[in-house]
Amino acid sequence: MARKETAAEAANPGRLKQIALTYKMTRKADPKIGLVLAAVGIVVFGVLLGIGFLIGHPVYLGILGLLLAFLAMAVVFGRRAERAAFGQMEGQPGAAAAVLDNIGRGWTTTPAVAMNRSQDVVHRAVGKAGIVLVAEGNPNRVKTLLAAEKKKMNRIVADVPVHDVIVGTGEGQVELKKLRTTMLKFPRVLTGPQVTATNDRLRALGDLMSNMPLPKGPMPKGMRMPRGGGPKAR
Repeated sequence: MARKETAAEAANPGRLKQIALTYKMTRKADPKIGLVLAAVGIVVFGVLLGIGFLIGHPVYLGILGLLLAFLAMAVVFGRRAERAAFGQMEGQPGAAAAVLDNIGRGWTTTPAVAMNRSQDVVHRAVGKAGIVLVAEGNPNRVKTLLAAEKKKMNRIVADVPVHDVIVGTGEGQVELKKLRTTMLKFPRVLTGPQVTATNDRLRALGDLMSNMPLPKGPMPKGMRMPRGGGPKAR
């Protein structure tokens, strides 16, 4: 029991430090975050307290208002922090892969299954919606990459639907902050065993990153791809 209490006490400072760090990062991109949170908390608390006076129970409604005010502030803070994070990631190489890694259970993601010498890249995600190819880079160049990768997918797993998404802010593209929502909107057509079988078949192909002698960590700037693109389908 004592050990559990000690662990909890040790974890709390870490959580508070993480929240404080998130707030500082969010405030850089969203300077009004403090005023917005204060306004949300005051309005929610004030409304509940006012109702409490009207019905003759200001103490009970005041306590409820305080709890709901903190809840509302937490929700608003979470959404604005997420928006700020996406704003900082927008346009950065590998941003789409980071979003795919956190898409949730039921999805298996493989970054950089195709890439060209200009560092336009295609990532792959497999779930009950089938295969989703997510491209980031120059819209005109990635279309060629997507077409080639989609053709390969149709040849290897012809019975599995293949979707393609280009991340960006132009017409017909999906903004980074909407990528996860877009992925989850695709209709679920595969069962769990079918997803596993699809992953097994694709895993046999390998992927670009595991077949290239690339250093670990962020991709070096100015790195050029070898001629020939990526691995050939077996």
